[in-house]
Amino acid sequence: MGLEDLKTRIFTLLREDEEFRYAVAGMLGLEEILRRLDKHEAELVKLREDMNKLREDMLLGFKRHDVMFEKQAEEIAKLREDMIAGFKRHDEEIAKLREDMIAGFKLLSRHIDALGARWGMLSEQAFREGLKGIVEEEFGLKIEKWVRYDQKGYVFGYPGDVDIDVALHDERVILVEVKSHVGREDVYVFKKKADFYESVEGRKPARLIIVTPYADEDALDMAKRLHIEVYTKV
Repeated sequence: MGLEDLKTRIFTLLREDEEFRYAVAGMLGLEEILRRLDKHEAELVKLREDMNKLREDMLLGFKRHDVMFEKQAEEIAKLREDMIAGFKRHDEEIAKLREDMIAGFKLLSRHIDALGARWGMLSEQAFREGLKGIVEEEFGLKIEKWVRYDQKGYVFGYPGDVDIDVALHDERVILVEVKSHVGREDVYVFKKKADFYESVEGRKPARLIIVTPYADEDALDMAKRLHIEVYTKV
């Protein structure tokens, strides 16, 4: 039987044989289903590949995010350290400025008091007491007043009380004279006070110190000859 005859026979069966027609239709439907299943499977494979690619991209994104987060955390930590160091420097500078200001105010106050004492606006005694406190602080000395009666008038040329400031340092006697202004006569009198102290107490002072904001040139020359230390930068 040739091909044309076979086709004619099949067409005849499809028209006339209901059972054959249903059988062929069922076969054709199954084939269509199989084709669709194959197509769906291909689409599922493609979808799985896309999902795998998406998962890889997400993992890479998370990894980049972790790296960026770690870098930012390091930068924030460094910024925090820099800020702490900056605040510390700021506090130190403020503390130093406060100390300088206090020292400046003290110095200004002493100079004002010295001018006041020199021009009669402040008593010599008030100035001496104020400056003596500064001397104790800066020299680390504890100054006490020593007073004795000079019956023979050795110091002033007539009998009277002789007072002098005395400090003990490492068991050594230091005599201190604090004045708002020192002239040649003041240096001479201070030396006679020191000699009077030695004659009364039987102890030779280790140091003689004059503290004053102002000292005449001839007073400085005499102090040098008499081995008396003069401090004017107070």
